[in-house]
Formats: sequence, structure tokens, C-alpha cells
Amino acid sequence: MKPSFEEGGKLHAFRSLYEGFESFAFVPHATSRRGSVNVHDSFDSKRLMSFVVIALVPALLFGCYNIGYQNALAAGQDACSLGVWSLFLYGFLAMLPKLVVSYVVGLGIEFTVAQWKKEEIAEGYLVSGIIIPLIIPVNTPLWILALACAFSVIFAKEIFGGTGMNIFNVALIARAFLFFSYPSMMTGDDTVWVAQEQICGLGFNVPDSFSSATPLGQAAIEGFSGFDCSTIKAAIYGLIPGSMGETSVIAIGLGGLLLLCTGVASWKTMLSVFVGGAATGFLLQATGATQIEWWHHLVVGGFAFGAVFMATDPVTSARTEGGKFIYGFLIGLVAVLVRVLNPGFPEGMMLAILLMNLFAPLIDYFFVQSNINKRAKRATK
Repeated sequence: MKPSFEEGGKLHAFRSLYEGFESFAFVPHATSRRGSVNVHDSFDSKRLMSFVVIALVPALLFGCYNIGYQNALAAGQDACSLGVWSLFLYGFLAMLPKLVVSYVVGLGIEFTVAQWKKEEIAEGYLVSGIIIPLIIPVNTPLWILALACAFSVIFAKEIFGGTGMNIFNVALIARAFLFFSYPSMMTGDDTVWVAQEQICGLGFNVPDSFSSATPLGQAAIEGFSGFDCSTIKAAIYGLIPGSMGETSVIAIGLGGLLLLCTGVASWKTMLSVFVGGAATGFLLQATGATQIEWWHHLVVGGFAFGAVFMATDPVTSARTEGGKFIYGFLIGLVAVLVRVLNPGFPEGMMLAILLMNLFAPLIDYFFVQSNINKRAKRATK
């Protein structure tokens, strides 16, 4: 197929589209000249993105099961007595359209921009396209999801120059767009977290009178008086209402372990997010600002998902080794502060990461400048 897309071929106008799929499927055949300063390595950014997608699979699979589980509970059924596969298949059918819309809209825009600029298609949306459906409620209308994906790709990515040049995390910009443009679809109604209708004969029709608040939403209503043991256990397993991929700490932990073992994600950033959240939670509990145990903040809501998959984004996070500690710690600190001190935003993780995306270059600047000053003093001596 390749000659048709090369110079003079009848499909040359679509060369960027072909090169995008070719470089995704095969190891790049073009390498730097021997003796140059470049590193010869087949592990390019597309492989890096692929590892992140693989790491997201446990959260995705469990999220599909939890969608079916929450639907059965809301319908008054004994979810434990139902087959695992029937619950999973129901959730998968509820999730599939959102994955399709996310990739079709996002990649469609990226393909169009690459074609217009006559450049190779970037691979960054490979990860964003799967994260966006995982961090939104299951009942988010598809047309609203399409708007959010288009907004995030255009205004948070392409307007800055494309993959590797964006300031803010693309997936979080999509969620922020939904949060501020359509708040009732994101937090205002408890019913947004539970699928309510049958799909292809699977699942149950849920009565209009049901209520299924997330643990954080319920805690905000009650003044953050704390979580009981059963709620925390359910949050660790993931059998709670919430965004489709953020509920199970175990599933997220499996993905995080893969990212750490392969070296794709920075352990410094990931660890410091949890340390920052734990330290802030401990201080707020000690001062009486909240009754929540400090470690409960780490397992409820989107804290674990944000720490593992979004705070560690190599493009928008701090890149200096020392800066990663500061960057991650501040994310954990701000997330818990927002949760406890601002009841209007009971989650906090989204705003914390976006805020620190803005300050990541400044953090790196101070560390780089400090290193420059130390080297200058040594040179002078």
C-alpha cells in the first residue's frame, strides 16, 4: 500500500493518515545516523502511549462490571446473585458508544489538522480518547461528550501546536468543559451515576425514585463527617457509584504497577501526590476541619485515578526530577483542600491537576535555574 501514499502516488494527499497507522503498527524504519548524538531505540512515543492504554484496561473492565452492578442495585435486584458476565456485558454496551464517540471525534479532528498541516498524525489522543469516557458519568449524553472532546482537542491541544506542546491535560479539559458547561450532567443529580434503562435486553429499568450519590457527594452534604468502614471497603473494591473508571482502587493500582514497572510513569510524581494528600488530610483532621480519616481521601473519588494516570502525564507535568516531588505534593495538597474547604467542589482532583499544570513550567524553571547557578559558581572557582 505504501507506494500509493508516497510522492507521486494517487493517494499522496492522505499520506499523513497512512503514516499515522504505519508508525502505530510497526517499529519506525527511519533511525538516526550512527555516530550522531541521538539514541537508537525502537521505544517511541506510540509505544509509550500504548503501555498507558494497556494500564487503563483493568479500570475499564471493572468499570463495565460496576455499571451493571449499580444498575441492578438501583433496580432493587440482588446484584450478587446475577451473573458476572451479564453485568459486565450490560456495562460494556453502555460504555462502548462513549468510547466510539470519543475516538471518532478526537481522532477525526487530529486527522483533519494533520492533513491540513501536512504532518504525521500525533499519537497523544490514543490515551486521552480512552481516559475521557472513564472520568465522566455513565449517563452523559453522547452529543455533550462529542462537544467536550472537540473542545479539548482544539482549544487545549491543537491551538498550542499539537501533541507535546499542550499546557493542560487534554482529558481533564474535556471534563472541566462538561463540569462548568453542563453541571447538572456531572454532579447535580444523583441519577447521572447509574445507567437506568435496559440495553439489548440486558440490565433493568430503574424506577424514577431511586437515589445513588457518590461517597464524596454524600460526604459534602453531611459536612464531611466521615465515611463508615463499609463505604471505604466498597471504594477500594470499586462497587460504588462514580465516574466509570475511577471507582476501583485495586484496578487502578494494577495499572499503576504496570506503569511503574515499565518506567512509563514517574514514581516520584505518583508517590508525592499520595504523600501530599495524606499530609493535608492528616492536618485537616488534627485541626478539626474535617472528621474524615486522612487516608480515606486517597481511596475515594478520583484521587487514585488522577494520581496514577493524569498527574503523571509526561507532557503537562513537571519534568525536572526535583520538580516532580513538588508538583505531585502540591496536587495532593490542593485536591484535599478543595474537597474539605469548598463544598461546591467535593471532588477537587480535577482542579488541583489543572492548576498545577499551569505552574509546572515555573517549578521546572526554578530547579533548572538553581542548577545553572551551582554550575556557574563551580566554573568561577
